[in-house]
Amino acid sequence: MSSLTAIKGGEFLIRPVVPSEVFIPEDFTEEQKMIGQTCLDFIKTEVHPILDEIDYATDTSVMVGLLDKAGELGLLGTSVPEEYGGFGMDFNTSMLVAEACGAGHSFAVALSAHTGIGTLPIVYYGTEAQKQMYLPKLATGEWKAAYCLTEPDSGSDANAAKTKARLNEAGTHYIVNGQKMWITNGGFADLFIVFAKIAEDKKLTAFLVEKTFPGITMNAEEHKMGIKGSSTRQVFFTDCEVPVENLLFEREGGFKIAVNILNIGRIKLAAAVLGGAKQVVDQAVNYARDRKQFGQSIHAFGAIQAKMASMIVKIYASESASYRAGQNIDESILSLKAAGMADAEAKLKGVEQFAIECAILKVHASEVLDYVVDEGVQIFGGMGFSAEAPMERAYRDSRINRIFEGTNEINRLLAIGTVLKRAMKGEIELMPAAMAVGKEILGVPDFSTSVPDGIFGREYQVIANLKKAILMVAGAALQKFTTAIENEQEILMGVSDMMIEVYIAESTLARVDKLITRDGQDKHQVAYECALVYLHEAVEKIHYSGKEVIMGFAKGDELTVLLMGLKRFTKIAPKNLIESRRMIAQAAIVKNGYIF
Repeated sequence: MSSLTAIKGGEFLIRPVVPSEVFIPEDFTEEQKMIGQTCLDFIKTEVHPILDEIDYATDTSVMVGLLDKAGELGLLGTSVPEEYGGFGMDFNTSMLVAEACGAGHSFAVALSAHTGIGTLPIVYYGTEAQKQMYLPKLATGEWKAAYCLTEPDSGSDANAAKTKARLNEAGTHYIVNGQKMWITNGGFADLFIVFAKIAEDKKLTAFLVEKTFPGITMNAEEHKMGIKGSSTRQVFFTDCEVPVENLLFEREGGFKIAVNILNIGRIKLAAAVLGGAKQVVDQAVNYARDRKQFGQSIHAFGAIQAKMASMIVKIYASESASYRAGQNIDESILSLKAAGMADAEAKLKGVEQFAIECAILKVHASEVLDYVVDEGVQIFGGMGFSAEAPMERAYRDSRINRIFEGTNEINRLLAIGTVLKRAMKGEIELMPAAMAVGKEILGVPDFSTSVPDGIFGREYQVIANLKKAILMVAGAALQKFTTAIENEQEILMGVSDMMIEVYIAESTLARVDKLITRDGQDKHQVAYECALVYLHEAVEKIHYSGKEVIMGFAKGDELTVLLMGLKRFTKIAPKNLIESRRMIAQAAIVKNGYIF
């Protein structure tokens, strides 16, 4: 057990990264790589040849057939414990599976809904009888699952749900009445995880509802902008009889289930969209090679190379942070189990500890995918706008990811809000660090020209200063608004954007640092350039967001001092980023796709 287990969620703001302790994708074992390759092969051979058939099927049989095949390969039981017919994979391996299946468009959505929000509530919260009853069927794909939380009047505010449950006179069944909408896999699910309020309860309770229970009806399939092949239905419960033994976890424990499962869903979504983004880069680079204009392939033009490089840099950075957080979760789980906590509870607590990072990664990765597909369309030019070319589907299917698993706005607020709450409780030593930064900006600046040790010594100093910028801005805002800061959403989202960028940039530096320490810089020069390009971009974004936030609440001398502090903390040595992007693009052209 490494010292990484001591790291708490959000502590990256006040603790320097230790590259040797950070997990990177290059650390996966051969067995894990084989699992990932199995998933990639399945997507390539079973899903990609029938994407149009999936999207325009008149019934759900095509998707059900694919899920059945995935079940035969074991892809539906990755997170189900072995004693219930699954594989019980660790968290980062399950992340790898999510990424490898992420290029499956609508199929990836159906798979994720089944294996994630449809199955994990039972894994983590089910009674032994419930686990024995349902998990073996879900792990093999004999049964398919859906998750019924959202209602017409409750989206981000899940606890505002109006679906009701009451105990019948005999005390044998709960009678459920209500409406759920946007239910993925709704058209073919055998088991629904349904959230409702019992009597006058203020919080939700979860129930396991089989499709054969009386009182379940549905609307027709929703017509959607993207992910057209995924089944999305409204589900109605009219005096639906649910046996009392099918109450999941405890009364009014549904909201807790929803929050914790969403944490897992967020970071798994980050992994999945990276798989989709890598596919888009492959397609864009291939097209740029084959498309000729002015007598040469368009990949020879600087404008196209800049696009390809930016796509790759953003994916590489988001990937670096995703598996760093995944390993943090894995080691937190192991630490909790070593202390005597039960397996299921340890897994929940481990993920909950890194809820901040889960939210950060969901936001960043989904926005990276949107950027990548948009540039993919642009590289394809007119063909990018044609339904005959792959970019059209990628562009449409991407958009939902900024809404799934909590909107990106909600996740931004969640990330910074959780940091502040933990700081107030003393769980993260943020306040002393912020006070130290406050004293520093009023003191004599250090103009030392000495370069810190290590290949990224100067860059880690930049990261340390960026963290100071965040602490300075967040501390000043908190001092200004105190508890009313929760109403200042623009301020909070701006600080959140600063926090996101520093986490991603630091993760990328740590990954490349570890690689170069292991193999030498010559073997990882392109990765080195990716890390520096991303860091420079992060510095600019953090400066912009910080300036906007400061001007949103500070005046007079305070405004002047804070802006001067921000300028001091967002400095970085000049670098020819055009040259770096050309090197990255050339590597992609040689590889004929995504580099890493």
